[in-house]
Amino acid sequence: MSTGSHTVEAAVRAERTRILSELLDDLPHLADIAVATMRAEIPAYDAQGPDFHADVRDQVVRHYRAKLGVLLEDRTVTLDDISFTRRAAMRRARAGVALADYINAFRVGQQVFWEAVVERAGTAFAGREAALTLAGPLMRYCDFASTHAANAYMEFQQYAAAEAVRESRDLLETLLAGSVPTRGRELAAAQAHGLAPDARTPLLVVIAVLAGPPSVTSGPDQGADARHAACAAIARTGGNGTRTLSVVRQSEIVAIPVLGPGADAEELCDRLQSVRDSLAAEGIRLAMGISTVVTGTERIPQAYQEARAVLDFVGEEGGVAALPRITAFQYLALKADDTARHLVDRRITALLAEDRARGGVLTATIRAFAGADLNLRAAAERLQIHPNTAQYRLRRIQERTGRSLRSINDLLELLVAIALHDALPTNAGRERLGTVTNEGRGRADVRSIHEPR
Repeated sequence: MSTGSHTVEAAVRAERTRILSELLDDLPHLADIAVATMRAEIPAYDAQGPDFHADVRDQVVRHYRAKLGVLLEDRTVTLDDISFTRRAAMRRARAGVALADYINAFRVGQQVFWEAVVERAGTAFAGREAALTLAGPLMRYCDFASTHAANAYMEFQQYAAAEAVRESRDLLETLLAGSVPTRGRELAAAQAHGLAPDARTPLLVVIAVLAGPPSVTSGPDQGADARHAACAAIARTGGNGTRTLSVVRQSEIVAIPVLGPGADAEELCDRLQSVRDSLAAEGIRLAMGISTVVTGTERIPQAYQEARAVLDFVGEEGGVAALPRITAFQYLALKADDTARHLVDRRITALLAEDRARGGVLTATIRAFAGADLNLRAAAERLQIHPNTAQYRLRRIQERTGRSLRSINDLLELLVAIALHDALPTNAGRERLGTVTNEGRGRADVRSIHEPR
């Protein structure tokens, strides 16, 4: 190698040492610039408080000092050089900083450092060449440090998630046992889910299970992922600003949504129905039972039994059976046994079976007439038919059953028969579930082509 080449190399090394030494001397100022740039480019960082920003600055200083040490010694970065990163990653995860924002902060810090290198390199040949010799090592340091930090961040998140699941499961078991959390992590978890023991907040209990035939796939439980996905979706249905307590409990999902001030139970049922429908579109079919509204955590065991009981109303294809959507009369009909059905006059049973096969025109007329308080004209308006058509239907019903809809006792008998017929196991599909969830509310009746206009 010529003397000229040695001279150039020596000049580049000298410039490299100069640049790094100047950066080391100016390290506090560089850290200030890096933090200011992070706050300007990463909204999540700017939204944090002074303590967070001071911690970020301290980490920038540590990284810059470690980076300069590696470069000055001309060696490869090791885990020992950046051992401080793990605790910082945990603090960022605990503060709620997204992983993407955390890694973006590394990019910003690297960018500020590189711009400082270029600025100090100047325009001379040796300075520019010195900067180029630093480019590769700087990239390797950033890749190594950011990868290690991301791994530490994810490890902590997984640990925190596992702890949260454990706390939620313990809290649920405490509540289902009729006990009230009074201190420690259980109490904190209860308050985070709006279930403070001293509050008289209205709440419901939801039980969901996977519907349809069990998976025939061999190996581990193929429904586990589906249950956890559904559990997470149900946890997001809270409408009072808190996250709904939702836990996978063996083969079922148990959730305790809290109703906030002015919240409506039926609106919550609608949100749960939407969750069920969305999951069904993804291939996850649920059968869901929803209790009545109860007040206070001490009544959760009772609500759990209600949700489990109403879950029996859902057919094999899945659906939502919600007690806030049905009346006591409908519930009694759904729980009735065969003896109750045998007490219904055969003429009424025959009419209902035949009418259902033809579209349910007469059944709808009975319901509309009762809903209109025996006012024929009002019933006709509900059905969107002429009063004469409604009168014709009433005569047909009386001729076939021997019951007059203007007699309270006869009308009650017909309504009971209809409710029992709706709840027949042979109709356990969409029609049975539709009765439970009031899916058919407000539906206009279909006119028969044989009726007078």
